[in-house]
Amino acid sequence: MNKEMIINASDDGVEIALLEDKKLVELHYDKNNSAFSVGDLYLGKVKKLMPGLNAVFVDVGFEKDAFLHYTDLSPYIRSLLKFTQLTMHDKSAGGLDFANFNNEEEIQKSGKITEVFQGKPEILVQILKEPISNKGPRLSCELSLAGRFCVLTPFNDFISISKKIHSKEERNRLQSIVESIKPKNFGVIVRTAAENKNTAELHNDLQDLANQWYAIQKNLKGAKAPQKILNEKGKTNSILRDLLNNTFQNIIINDESLMNETKSYVGKIAPEKEKIVQLYNNQRTIFDHFGITKQVKSSFGKTVNMDSGAYLIIEHTEAMHVIDVNSGTRSPQESQEETALKTNLEAAEEIARQMRLRDLGGIVIIDFIDMKLSDNRKALYEKMNECMREDRARHTILPVSKFGLMQITRQRLRPEIKISTAEACPSCDGTGKIGPTLLLTDEIEKDFRYLTHQGHKKLKLKAHPMVVAFLKEKGIFRSLQWKWYQKYNFWLEITRENDYTLTEYYFVDKNTEEVINL
Repeated sequence: MNKEMIINASDDGVEIALLEDKKLVELHYDKNNSAFSVGDLYLGKVKKLMPGLNAVFVDVGFEKDAFLHYTDLSPYIRSLLKFTQLTMHDKSAGGLDFANFNNEEEIQKSGKITEVFQGKPEILVQILKEPISNKGPRLSCELSLAGRFCVLTPFNDFISISKKIHSKEERNRLQSIVESIKPKNFGVIVRTAAENKNTAELHNDLQDLANQWYAIQKNLKGAKAPQKILNEKGKTNSILRDLLNNTFQNIIINDESLMNETKSYVGKIAPEKEKIVQLYNNQRTIFDHFGITKQVKSSFGKTVNMDSGAYLIIEHTEAMHVIDVNSGTRSPQESQEETALKTNLEAAEEIARQMRLRDLGGIVIIDFIDMKLSDNRKALYEKMNECMREDRARHTILPVSKFGLMQITRQRLRPEIKISTAEACPSCDGTGKIGPTLLLTDEIEKDFRYLTHQGHKKLKLKAHPMVVAFLKEKGIFRSLQWKWYQKYNFWLEITRENDYTLTEYYFVDKNTEEVINL
């Protein structure tokens, strides 16, 4: 599978499109003024304890207070509260020595929020979910700093190796390396990308993350809640950090400064891939050139058509997303069961793409075409799992029920992407009404008379074919075109334009072919 990243930089921010074999699978927006992005660290202040919900509401500067549940507190919450207060009020020149910081006792997994918080303290929190709909951000106190090969977690000494690294020898090698280079008082999660990497690469990655933590300490010193303490890396770099591998063929950017920044970052995390970062130089917009605009128009909306003639209907409710699979115009050359299986397998692939592309989260219910054979239902379940393998969001897929329904839960981190594919009607400008066609010829004649009085000698009228036919009907000597010639002593050339709407017309200069503005 070949992957490409196309980046469109504009004054408002950055649009990032991820293509797999030329097919759009992810679309991200990184606005210049965006706040409360996943991974950002804030100094917040507890505003309200909710014992019934076993949670607190925290002021982080958003219009609505953020939500922090007990299960997101982290076992080391007492250490975090102590660290926050000590660092905020630290007066020493060198800053708090985190390596020798004494951790507090861990909290119980099934405890109560009132056992942790007394009063309304300030606390360092991380954005877990962006503000969605009418809800504020969701927070976590399980702080983590993600790098290319490792994730750094403060207040513990655990080392965890990615389950996707299967070789026992490689896991042992990574364990011993990380144990020898790990900063004190930090835990480390070794990511899949660390497989077969040497000690120097892992050490540099951990050192960068440790420097980020020291930057947090510096920013926290003297801070007042609510205040942003650390930005997550830009969305472009975050995606590259998580996804960059040998299947990436091109990273194409239409802005030189962003291209240089991205090239520098890629050169740092994967030097062998630095040459795939390229600058786009063309008058045509970058998304149009790579067919992304067309794919966006065809992929968003209530109805999504597939190559075979089958189609999906995607509906959204407050509680869930519902997807209906329809066979459409697919020719039933095989038996009904075979047709249903082929349509469902094709739909599974498209649904997996749609969930990534639209960033659908929460509960997704899919109504597949009914299949009688259990082997076919099993094949569909396996296909859906295979198609969802590339999805970075955590998800759970249940087998097809006897009603033909499949249930999927997918991690919701940010608001669902909604793009309107409808365009305002060029004839009515979206009002649903146009001027009276009965008066159209009067309008044309009025403009023609005005132009002749202004001294224009070489005019041509361009109009819709039906209007042209009406102006020329009844033969040359009985047509409106002939009557205007007799009336104004000026022969008006009339040509048809198939792309024009019924009431659209323009007068142009015959010499320059330029439209004359009235």
